[in-house]
Amino acid sequence: MIDKNFHDKPLKAGGLSSLTSTIKHVVQSQQPNTNVKNLLKANQNKGFDCPGCAWGDEKEGLLQFCENGAKAIAWESTSKKVDAAFFAAHTVSDLMKQSDYWLEYQGRLVEPMRYNAETDHYLPISWQDAFDLIATHLKQLNSPNQAEFYTSGRASNEAAFLYQLFGRMYGTNNFPDCSNMCHEASGVALNESIGIGKGTVVLDDFDHADAIFVFGQNPGTNHPRMMNALRKAARNGCKIVTFNNLKEVALERFASPQDPVELLTPNATTISHAYFTPVLGGDMAAVRGIVKVILETNTKALQQGNNAVIDNDFISQHCKNFDEYISIVDKTTWQQITEQSGLTEHDIRQAANVFLNADKVICTWAMGITQHKHSVATIQEIVNLQLLSGNIGKKGAGLCPVRGHSNVQGNRTVGINEKPSKAFVDAISEIAQQPLPYKSGHNVFHALNALLDKKSKVFIALGGNIASAAPDTAQTYKALRNTTLNVQISTKLNRSHLLVGQDALILPCLGRTEIDVQASGEQKITVEDTFSMVHASQGNVPPLSTKQMSETAIVAHIAHATLGATAVNWLSLASNYDNIRELIANALPQFSQFNEKIKQSGGFYLGNSAVEYQWLTESNRAQFSVNSLPDALVKDLMQSHAPEKKTLFTLQSLRSHDQYNTTIYGMNDRYRGIKNSRNILFINEKDAKRLGFSDGERVDITSIWPDNITRKISGFSLFFYDIPQGNLAAYYPETNPLVPIESVGDRSYTPTSKAIAVYLDKSIEQRIL
Repeated sequence: MIDKNFHDKPLKAGGLSSLTSTIKHVVQSQQPNTNVKNLLKANQNKGFDCPGCAWGDEKEGLLQFCENGAKAIAWESTSKKVDAAFFAAHTVSDLMKQSDYWLEYQGRLVEPMRYNAETDHYLPISWQDAFDLIATHLKQLNSPNQAEFYTSGRASNEAAFLYQLFGRMYGTNNFPDCSNMCHEASGVALNESIGIGKGTVVLDDFDHADAIFVFGQNPGTNHPRMMNALRKAARNGCKIVTFNNLKEVALERFASPQDPVELLTPNATTISHAYFTPVLGGDMAAVRGIVKVILETNTKALQQGNNAVIDNDFISQHCKNFDEYISIVDKTTWQQITEQSGLTEHDIRQAANVFLNADKVICTWAMGITQHKHSVATIQEIVNLQLLSGNIGKKGAGLCPVRGHSNVQGNRTVGINEKPSKAFVDAISEIAQQPLPYKSGHNVFHALNALLDKKSKVFIALGGNIASAAPDTAQTYKALRNTTLNVQISTKLNRSHLLVGQDALILPCLGRTEIDVQASGEQKITVEDTFSMVHASQGNVPPLSTKQMSETAIVAHIAHATLGATAVNWLSLASNYDNIRELIANALPQFSQFNEKIKQSGGFYLGNSAVEYQWLTESNRAQFSVNSLPDALVKDLMQSHAPEKKTLFTLQSLRSHDQYNTTIYGMNDRYRGIKNSRNILFINEKDAKRLGFSDGERVDITSIWPDNITRKISGFSLFFYDIPQGNLAAYYPETNPLVPIESVGDRSYTPTSKAIAVYLDKSIEQRIL
């Protein structure tokens, strides 16, 4: 249902509506008293790290959670159970007919289950039999590279380190990871440009910035705690410049639920000093335009005998390829910039003037930037902008890719990487006391294709829901059904459990909120946030079932069953996580004295080589990247493959406010005016009327890719929205069927979920009527 009065209401995010939503989800968990206590422990010392986003923690304040964090906690810490009786009542075929929301709403998985193909039901299995079954399948493979070890960003550092150590001792570097589908482009771009694939800022930098440039992200929904940092910065006089394809309420006006005035009145803080809506894929051209203005201004300043506006000292001391970069900027015309960005020259000059008048600038971005074919080049253009002004390595300035899932960055730090460095492999080879593989393994793209070709056979998932997270749904489903064994280590039922292949296991694990007791007593885990801060996390709620195990213990038992007696005593490691942290400290110098450091209030900082001006690039200098603008954006590239007389659009997938990653908490999107529906297509009113469509009319969406495969979804209701002409937006994972598996970012292999060429038809159902 579409709220027709949405655009007539005062627009602000947060405030009382956020508080009301939080209370509702706590009550719906069916254990509200427990979850009120949980919320007071969230992101606190001697508490647990929120299972939601990776945003950093404030140093002070009683409440350290946001609305969507509260949803994540209440969603996980529920009294509802999915047990043997549930699976006895539902066949897998019947469960496949249910929505993603319905599946997860059933409650927590509480005992290990094995699929029975004869009855189409999951049946109980003992933990030991489950571990032995996995070991049998892995030992029967012709090559270790026929196994895929997938991870979700929620896994702890301890579980992830054991997982990659086990996989490499087994003999493969096949570690497809959820980061392959979101921020992989950030890692590739930053490693090439500054020598480290992480952001260079810490949370405190937001308090000292003169300007913050926000590219391609919607923090009000996807990482709401970031809104507190933006609100505080805006109130301190920092100018926030936003580049986002849609006008998002939170980036316009935000009311802190912790501010009594903003909570109880229409008052709110204006967030964006300037807000620009480039076309999808146009951000690189917009940044190139800002650079062009800066260089023009610099030339004029020098001609007039004034100081340079670029940081020549920083460039000469630390950078390479400056002259080559200047040459390609000079060759880029304003016509190219305005046509490809969808912005006017005046818009871009306005943004550039903010940049020029700021001494300290933070550039921050998320998946609106990373999920394009030219995403690596776009991020490197943002890096170029910061290098021009020396905005790396000084307080209040730097680069800030905002990671999604809590600990997705930590997973990569401790070794979840299909392309490990030689130094890392050498370090863990000493721990393993055996040579380990150097050859690159599979990311998600290569893993799915290997499963489709039946070159890979066993799929083990440490968390996540790859069936709903990956692109090209039909192909992803087929890939998982091709497995000889599909193992899912999970807290709640999801779509990936139902793509069973020849054999399948569901292994129920503890969540962040729950007490983890091993042989040595209660355990802590650790996670790394988007600012390279490592925190301890310890649950405080008893598990729902004695048959649930921690992720760390599950991985250790799988390794023990598969590899047997080795130099690594897997079960001893699982009995005391301090032992695992000692191994991590031995392998990774930045974790020196790991067990001592996590006792510090607020955790500890891993450091950042680029901030220290240690450029770990091939040239040992920061690299200006010399990339041309794309020849054309996706809808123009695909026009020759479209049916005659069809108007092509560029579609992006996005999340609703009642959603985190693939988890759907409800059917509303409060900030965009949507109630009780997810099959919504956001469209510019002029585009719709030009095609003869009306607000609320249902359409079918077909994507274009040169492989003769029809990819189509039906029955989506149009919703007029402030979005550039030629662009559309709709929710994920409903739009995943439209994303071709082969449509990936250059060098990142990230699916191009923000750049899908599509055309529209009146819905089949309406045509029949």
